[in-house]
Amino acid sequence: MTADPLLLTGDLDDATARLLRTAAALDDAAVAAPSLLPGWTRAHVLTHLARNADGFVNLLTSARTGERIPMYASTAARAADIATGAARTPAALLDDLRRSAERFAEAVAAMPVQAWAATVETRRGPWPAAMLVWGRLREVEVHHVDLAAGYTPADWPEAFAQRLLHEVTAGLAGRDDAPALVLRFDGSSHEVVVGDPDGAPTVTGPAHGLAAWLTGRGGADTLAVTPDGPLPTPPEWM
Repeated sequence: MTADPLLLTGDLDDATARLLRTAAALDDAAVAAPSLLPGWTRAHVLTHLARNADGFVNLLTSARTGERIPMYASTAARAADIATGAARTPAALLDDLRRSAERFAEAVAAMPVQAWAATVETRRGPWPAAMLVWGRLREVEVHHVDLAAGYTPADWPEAFAQRLLHEVTAGLAGRDDAPALVLRFDGSSHEVVVGDPDGAPTVTGPAHGLAAWLTGRGGADTLAVTPDGPLPTPPEWM
């Protein structure tokens, strides 16, 4: 579960290729159909992924040049770009998705080694530039699921699912709305603990099921709770 941006580029290339294959199969009716995200069609999700790639290019450029460049011009501009872009044809959406992914890859390739040590300003605050490739990989894999077009958390590579699970559980630390949990991977003695494990339920299942459940992407049907009872309700992710 490496965080090295250069080692993750291969995983991102593979994830992007899978996403592009899915997008290429969507016709007019399919892109206008609802996604898993409330209020968004598949076209909204595809447009968001393209603009997200460009936002990450802005952050990579900031890290490389030392210039303060925001991820997006503003929250309002981000929303307007997604709303406008969602009205396009499937061919235009696919071309935008492909070209924005290429721009991101070019920006990664242009990064000098020392630039990865920079800190950039994301929508949610400061972030290490070295995490940007992981951030893009996470966006591609999670929102590919959100397209509701046949790609599910069960299709996530195991390394990605485990890394996402660890990131999400780390983010729950200290949150007052997070229930105490012990998470256990299927067939493994490895456990991830959230909060005080004393008396907390143990939730067992595949890494992709655990990560999907904690991020609001389903997965509950792959999980078991000990002692018997309902699954706890995790807080909203991100």
